[in-house]
Amino acid sequence: MTIVALAKVSIFGLAAEKQAVLEGLQALGCLHLIPLGAADGPADFTAPQPAVEAREALRYLMDVRQRRYQLKVDPTFSLEAVVAKALANRSRKRAAEDRILALRHHLAELAPWGNFRLPALGELGGQRLWFYRVPHSKLEAFQQALEALGLPWQRIHASPRHGYVVLIAEQEPDQTLLPVQRAHVGSESPEDLRAQLDQAHVDLDDIEAEHVALSRWIFLLSKHLIRADEQVALSQAGEKSADRGRVFQVQGWMPRHDLPRLASFVQRMGLASWAESPTSEDTPPTLMTNPDVLAGGADLVTFYETPGYRDWDPSVVVFFSFAMFFAMILADAGYALVLGALLAVFWKGMGARPSSRRFRVLAAVGLLFSLLYGVLAGSYFGAPPPTGSFLAHLQVLNLDDFAVMMKVSVVVGALHLILANGVVAVRAVSIAERAKPIGWIAIILAGLSLYLGAGTSAGRDLGLGLGGGGLLTILLLSSERPLDSLGSLLLRLLDGVASLAGLSKLFGDVMSYLRLFALGLASASLALTFNQLAGEVYRSDVPLGVALSLLILILGHGINLMLAIISGFVHGLRLNFIEFFNWSLNEEGYPFAPFSKKETAL
Repeated sequence: MTIVALAKVSIFGLAAEKQAVLEGLQALGCLHLIPLGAADGPADFTAPQPAVEAREALRYLMDVRQRRYQLKVDPTFSLEAVVAKALANRSRKRAAEDRILALRHHLAELAPWGNFRLPALGELGGQRLWFYRVPHSKLEAFQQALEALGLPWQRIHASPRHGYVVLIAEQEPDQTLLPVQRAHVGSESPEDLRAQLDQAHVDLDDIEAEHVALSRWIFLLSKHLIRADEQVALSQAGEKSADRGRVFQVQGWMPRHDLPRLASFVQRMGLASWAESPTSEDTPPTLMTNPDVLAGGADLVTFYETPGYRDWDPSVVVFFSFAMFFAMILADAGYALVLGALLAVFWKGMGARPSSRRFRVLAAVGLLFSLLYGVLAGSYFGAPPPTGSFLAHLQVLNLDDFAVMMKVSVVVGALHLILANGVVAVRAVSIAERAKPIGWIAIILAGLSLYLGAGTSAGRDLGLGLGGGGLLTILLLSSERPLDSLGSLLLRLLDGVASLAGLSKLFGDVMSYLRLFALGLASASLALTFNQLAGEVYRSDVPLGVALSLLILILGHGINLMLAIISGFVHGLRLNFIEFFNWSLNEEGYPFAPFSKKETAL
């Protein structure tokens, strides 16, 4: 919910103790390093080739159906040897799979010719067998050409599209005399190829068995990789520090609440340090902190953009607005229950990683919103609740009432953008910074009054009053220029006119929220269509009508559910990232990246 306050920390120590100090800071794990001296350019984070190969080997070993028992300690473990074996196994496995595919393809091509073996040249007196696959449309012309050449031939097989012909000749007939080119069947018989295929499968089984056996090294390989990464980070930290004779300096950003930990470390290591607040010329990284149950909102925010250090953390707003938008697009309580059941099944498995734990909470909230909205909309797999039932009394929205649903979407979008401008106004310092978002809020409220109160004098008068006040506020107060002459007044007015150019953008952004209505209506319409289609099949005399109707329901609703999920994610995020962020965030930052050790989690 907040962006953590940082302090710029400078640490000084003896050059002879530099390595020990850096290792201690890495163990401390709360310092974002600032490059000093020669390393003040873009850092080279390219991993060395051995590390790249080790990661490839680890990914390959983890892609195994069932892992062997993981060895935690083994004095004989050799990182280079395990990586070499894993990569060699991967190469052999790919080659074996390619070999199997090639043999299967070759056998499929030879199948129409039957089980044959090519005779040696001496057995036919120097004659050879030539194979042709002839389309039926060219078969008559092919036979006439063979009769003209006087060559013996035999049609071996006929498929719906081709005839398979073998002819005997000492040399291949001139291709210009025949309407088709010969088929290249190779020199090996189908029986030999099947034997090779069997052996290829045996070889692949042996390779896969070795793959499984190598999986016992996953833990140790990960552990060594983490140590290698830590050494690379340690080396890069040394490059970012500055050597000043017998003394070295390390500088970085640190959360203010971690300064007592740094003070203890400095005292224990016999170092010198000081901390200072960021100046207006500094660009600190952004570290956002949120309660665990709402941390999924921060993941959504940083997926698109990291707010600037001096901006605000929109994680909580994005968390709940995304859940609401997803619910309005899904627009069905039945779908929400299905997804909720799937989430419950995979809930425990999603607790292995922090990112998965955050996502499952976000998913649970989104599905809860979807269930509530689906009940309010009265949609259960596209079907309404029974008339007079308890669920029917809970329905307050009708997805087929275009006028009402459009108003709901516009109101949701207007409130979302009012919140965005309200945050900017609250955080503003100067009158001009505060006047512009207040003016936009007044204009949005004016549009709502004119739209919702159409045909009433109260709605018209309120809308015109708010709109005029908002326009005048932006026109007269949105400029930062000092008012000290007639010329400055004219320039301030020009600045105000330029600011009012955002009016068309504001209108377009509010109208963009109509996608909530459109996508929700599309999802409900598709569900209703599949229900009607399945009902018609069920009531018809079609054989297996019940089974076919069930199949239509399962496939239809499955496709519709997948489309709704995709639409909910894409457009639910888009309305936050594009419309909301454009009105609420002023600057883009970069994430806080602590110089720290990594954990081994398998």
